[in-house]
Amino acid sequence: MEVSKDAPFTFVYVERLLRKKNFGVLTTITPEGRPHSVGVVYAVSPPNQPFLIYLITRLALKKARNIHNNPNVSFVVPFPHYVFGTVPPSCIQFQGKAGLISIYNQIATEAFQRSIVLRRSMIHSISLGGESTFIRIVPDNKIFSFGIGANIWQFLLRSKNKNLGNYHVVVPEYRRYHD
Repeated sequence: MEVSKDAPFTFVYVERLLRKKNFGVLTTITPEGRPHSVGVVYAVSPPNQPFLIYLITRLALKKARNIHNNPNVSFVVPFPHYVFGTVPPSCIQFQGKAGLISIYNQIATEAFQRSIVLRRSMIHSISLGGESTFIRIVPDNKIFSFGIGANIWQFLLRSKNKNLGNYHVVVPEYRRYHD
């Protein structure tokens, strides 16, 4: 049973929010079928490309090994409330398929050029030797959110927090990745 509702905002709005951040939590599946979650720096594909998320890692790390064995992943980007630290963060989350791609992939490299934090992360990873690789995540068509678009009072006032919403947006067909 679907518990999320169509969002009162668009995919473009969600993509814009994701571009403003660069930290998320990636969950992969171990060979034993257990979830393995790790905080990661991420980049969003350029706007003229299919909507993808890119990470950089080393082949020897557990997340890369897990993806090599099982491409199913989930990804969560938290949006903390910095003034009211006790209020749970809003978040955007989705499931998808991940794959390991060349460190020389032009689109992933371009995505990592959008901020100094991402560029430094990529340079640092590459400087560690020939073990670096990009992870490309192809999100499922629905992207889910909690608390996105809500103001802080909706979190704090009991009468208003029913409207925080478990929403979803759909990735437009022209932005979907097709092998």
